[in-house]
Order: sequence, then structure tokens, then C-alpha cells
Amino acid sequence: MNDLFKYFTKFEKNDPEFYEIFKNFAYGEVMEHSNLSEKETILVTLACLISCQSPKAFKKILRASLDKDITPVEVKELVYQSVPYVGFGRAHNFFGVVTKIFDKKEIDNPLESQSNTTPENRHLKGRELQDKYFGAEMIQMMNDNAPEGQQHFNRFLEGFCFGDFYTRDGLNDQQRELITFVFIATLGGCENQLRGHTQGNLNVGNDKEKLVSAITVILPYIGFPRTLNALAIVNEICG
Repeated sequence: MNDLFKYFTKFEKNDPEFYEIFKNFAYGEVMEHSNLSEKETILVTLACLISCQSPKAFKKILRASLDKDITPVEVKELVYQSVPYVGFGRAHNFFGVVTKIFDKKEIDNPLESQSNTTPENRHLKGRELQDKYFGAEMIQMMNDNAPEGQQHFNRFLEGFCFGDFYTRDGLNDQQRELITFVFIATLGGCENQLRGHTQGNLNVGNDKEKLVSAITVILPYIGFPRTLNALAIVNEICG
């Protein structure tokens, strides 16, 4: 990750003092306390930048890492996965950023579809993954306890969030849940959802150490208040 910071040339030229402080922290000290792979580090950083609406930083890091640490398909799936969590209002600019970078790098676009569902089975496939991630009993309880007139939100989760996105190829279960954790932690104010996806990460094989590493990597971008909130929830759920 150290060489990625060379792309922040305007800071280096216009404010060398801040450049050195931030570079030494975000790409030096922070990385000493993370056990994420290079790919995982890129994925969680880009996920964080989508959630906190930083298209310029997203663009620079993506340009530096594309085809070196992350593939075009993984980039596409990262942006797709963001939509149910940050909303299309936040995500749509990043579709444009990705398209421009693909064009400059002469990457054929649109890419091959990674979908594994049809309009007929998207709810069924989504429910299967919900059960896998969070437990069939918990999902059934959530559905049974939905207030009258609000059951459609659970159907949306089942068909849109899980059926349309989680079922796709291009990222594995561990990667999808890790970046989902980062989307939510970066947004802030979503503590109940962060609790659920902390447990979801554990259920698909991401341990406490990996979640703490992800929080460590995104700290320079989201600040200490949201970092400490996310850390408190990880400690609460993981023990």
C-alpha cells in the first residue's frame, strides 16, 4: 500500500506537511497493525471511500491497484455490493468513476454478467444465503415479527439485497461480508445493522482479528468516533 500514496501528488506539492503526517500514519503505522492481504486492504479501502463519498481518492487508489491487486470483475462487484447498503444515491457516482477508468485502461465494458439468479428464483436464493449467514431461525423470527404493513421490507432484503447481489460470482462470501461490514461502519449510526453483520462475518469465516484489521485500515478515512463505535461492537459480539 505504501506506493499508492504517491498518487496523492497535490497534497505532496501544496501541503507537504500534511502529506507526510497522513502518509506516515495511514500507509505506515496503520498497516503495521493489520493482517489483511493486499487484496483485502484494497477492497476495504475502496468500500470505505464509497461509503464516505470520496470519489477522487477512490479513483486514485483504483487506478493504482487495478489489475495489480484487484480485478475489473472484483471492482464491479464491490460497487454493486454497495448499493443495498449505502443506497444508489451515494453509489451512482462510483459507477461513473469505474467506467472512466475502465475506458482509459481499455478494459472491455460491460463485463460478463456474474448473476446466478432469475426473476423467478431470486427470493429463494436470497433466503438461502440469509439462512447461511445469519441462521434460519433468526431470519424466520425476523419475518414473523415484522409489523403489519411492513413485511415488504423483509421481502426486499431477501430478493434485492441477498437475491440480486449476494448470490453473484466475482467476490466470495468472506469478501462480501467484510466489505459490507466496512460500508456500514463507515456510514455510522447503523449500530444494530453492524451488530448483525459482525455476526455474519463470523458465520462465514472472518474472525475478530480480521474485523479489527479492517477497522484499523479504514480509521484514517472515517476518523476516531466511527472507528471506536465499530470497535466497541466487534468487542461486544466477538467477546
